[in-house]
Amino acid sequence: MIFEKATESAEFIRYRFPQPITTAAVLGSGLGSFADEIENKVVIPYDEIPHFAVSTVEGHAGRLVLGTIAGIPIAVQQGRFHYYEGYSMEQVTFPMRVFGRLGVNKVIITNAAGSLDPEMRPGSLMLITDHINCMGVNPLRGENDSRFGPRFPDMTEVYDKRLAMMANEIANEISEERFRKGEDKVKIDFLHRGIYCALSGPTYETPAEVRMYRLLGANAVGMSTVPEAVTARHQGMSVVGISCISNFAAGMTGEPINHSEVMETGERVSAIFKEMLRRLIVRMN
Repeated sequence: MIFEKATESAEFIRYRFPQPITTAAVLGSGLGSFADEIENKVVIPYDEIPHFAVSTVEGHAGRLVLGTIAGIPIAVQQGRFHYYEGYSMEQVTFPMRVFGRLGVNKVIITNAAGSLDPEMRPGSLMLITDHINCMGVNPLRGENDSRFGPRFPDMTEVYDKRLAMMANEIANEISEERFRKGEDKVKIDFLHRGIYCALSGPTYETPAEVRMYRLLGANAVGMSTVPEAVTARHQGMSVVGISCISNFAAGMTGEPINHSEVMETGERVSAIFKEMLRRLIVRMN
């Protein structure tokens, strides 16, 4: 049934934007302004797409933006659905199923995350090298439809190493350029590498939980991304994940955490973030 629904949604989108699409991106909290970079835009609110849920969180516009970046067709989720909003995992991952039916084989998944590493400060980015699923549920639970992928998909390499290498090279290029232009007084390595731990939310973590996640080997925590990444890999897509470090996790500084801080940090790093995504889309195609 999900396969048929995803096919119907894909056909609706294809009617509005007939160009073949092989690349998609999911924009997390405070990062939606990247959609403004897209040319020849076709914007479709989620409530117009058959079987799509609706974003309810500040910083998630709730629109599918289709168009081109440097002539490359792309589909961008300007906002996502979260498990903590009360949606089922089927609803949370449905857009990724639709991307698969559209022919997407490469996806960039972004989020806002809390840092567990004192050296990884708010305003930096983290390339996700692996993840830990602490959401208490797997998005593939239930009957498997082999038209999407196998019953027991391998998760040895959820995040594509080749695409990660591209992202790292691009970050180094941007850092060098900013230093030469005098925009940064020293060369800043703004792209870290680390393991993302996904939690169900909507509460932020307690200091005790943060200490536990650090012991597990996590470098950042958030409330998204893993369901979409797992679903993408189930369909054979190549995935690159990027976290915008919006704050230190609970107990790291003694200061309380609030969503406005997440939004403000996203806006502050938007220029670097947008340039990095633009170059990555071009290079991976």
